[in-house]
Amino acid sequence: MEQDERGAQDRELFSRIAPEAGLLLGAGRAILLQLAHPQIGLAIANHSDFAMNPLSRLVHTLGYIYALSNGTEEQQRTIVDYVDSAHASVRGSRDVEQGAPAYSALDPKLQLWVAATLYDSARMIAGQVLPNAGPQDEEDLYRQYARLGDALQMPEHFWPENLRAFDNYFDRTLENLVVSEQIRALAEELFAGTNAPWWIRAGLPLMREVTIAQLPPKVREEFGYVVTEKVRKRNRRTVSFVRVATRVLPKFLRQAPMRLMLRHVDRMS
Repeated sequence: MEQDERGAQDRELFSRIAPEAGLLLGAGRAILLQLAHPQIGLAIANHSDFAMNPLSRLVHTLGYIYALSNGTEEQQRTIVDYVDSAHASVRGSRDVEQGAPAYSALDPKLQLWVAATLYDSARMIAGQVLPNAGPQDEEDLYRQYARLGDALQMPEHFWPENLRAFDNYFDRTLENLVVSEQIRALAEELFAGTNAPWWIRAGLPLMREVTIAQLPPKVREEFGYVVTEKVRKRNRRTVSFVRVATRVLPKFLRQAPMRLMLRHVDRMS
């Protein structure tokens, strides 16, 4: 009974925190952490339209998170079926001459890293912009973010058992991330906003600077980014603004991106 109550509390926390628009400050960070993984970056480069439509990954990632946190059963089935279908043919053999690793989107180790980047970016931003986010909330939210990997068919035991184990896993993986020139170009395509509406493109320079400031130093160096004084100030001001907005804006406005993305999921069915 106590375990069932804890599970219900976890789900309630996940459904309350995941839709907060302020967490979008970590979206660019999560995507670049995924691109920096040699196998995932190569899979995205070779099997997606990222170069032509770089924001599509962001849209589908947000739809995935929001459907699992707050969507209906039908929306959850729709987005999981979409992701499974998209991943089915994403594989490549090792190319020794080109130094390209083998990869498969169905590899649970790669699914683990994708889910880990989403959780780590969410907790980093939540700690900066969400009021009353304490250590206990972090542990509860961590347990629930495992759903992002579970729904991708990642075996349950792959998700580290607690935050200490997760941090060890995350730090070890960071040390093995390598960013090629091809991946650096893809990152710049993301921030250029190719084919995006003008109102999205207008905000991408700020998103780029916040992402640079929030990236782990090792990954930031791999992408060739530098935290200038301008970047530091704009990140600090943006975080402060979002923190205040999160406290004063009604939930209806703070969760507007979630409603937009869930409508997108509905159109996919």
